[in-house]
Amino acid sequence: MSTLKERPLDRTKFRDPETTADGAARAHVDLKRLDTLWFNTGTLCNLACTHCYIESSPRNDSLVYISRAEVAAYLDEIEALDLGTREIGLTGGEPFMNPEIIGILRLCLERGYHVLLLTNAMRPMMKRAEELKALKPLADGKLVLRVSLDHYGQEVHETERGPRSWAPAIEGLCWLARQGFAIDVAGRDLSGEGEASLRDGYAELFRELELPLDARDPAQLVIFPEMDETADVPEITTDCWSILNVVPDSVMCASSRMVVKRKGEARPKVLPCTLLPYDQGFEMGETLSEALGQVSLNHPHCARFCVLGGASCSAR
Repeated sequence: MSTLKERPLDRTKFRDPETTADGAARAHVDLKRLDTLWFNTGTLCNLACTHCYIESSPRNDSLVYISRAEVAAYLDEIEALDLGTREIGLTGGEPFMNPEIIGILRLCLERGYHVLLLTNAMRPMMKRAEELKALKPLADGKLVLRVSLDHYGQEVHETERGPRSWAPAIEGLCWLARQGFAIDVAGRDLSGEGEASLRDGYAELFRELELPLDARDPAQLVIFPEMDETADVPEITTDCWSILNVVPDSVMCASSRMVVKRKGEARPKVLPCTLLPYDQGFEMGETLSEALGQVSLNHPHCARFCVLGGASCSAR
């Protein structure tokens, strides 16, 4: 008998934003505070990973490069609405492929925000090494660069990210550490060996590389659950909060939003979180003021990643 995880997704699920397939009341999440505003810097990437949830690649420009001016407009709105936002997240694609990324970083840091930037630490980042080093005085205590290492071993990592992707990532990660940048690492349970074993493996890698990282600290080594949209997953009902002993405020969309700019569209759009970049059913408007409302947990990722997986994309 197949397990729920092994079965294909029941296509009667996740259709109605108010009701689950069996007629129960679907769970919703209210925005309690906008702690983190994410910007997708563009879906172009130097890699084409096997299981990239956002389908980034050297050819996918479905989400185009966001500009410094567009980011500035949202920072202005944060301040005009007195939202108290603490953190700006920058993700891709590979953010260092965006020609304005250094200007965007400088803008966010100069405005006093903590910044979390997700990168594969490969050639696009190293091409901007001198510009990045020049930001170091602004970055201290405010910038964290999260490097994607999908496994502590080269074989599994390159099965996901492609041949010759390991050594440049390790080189970039070590370069960041030598320069004194704050770093953490994002891994994934691709091997199915479980979190304890993964943390043991990463701990040994960090020791070998002499990296200032504690693999036992979930903020310094973030291990994300897998997000296969084709695999079955339970829908989250209002009763699930008490059954699972999970509070709605712990879910990512209770404290964050993401801005994307789709190819061919004149202005960026605001979405509930980083996981749903293409689903137009989750668009909340073009401004933050339009995007402060309730979010229906009406997508498999809401269950798999956030509620059941207990994951979040934010920093420490």
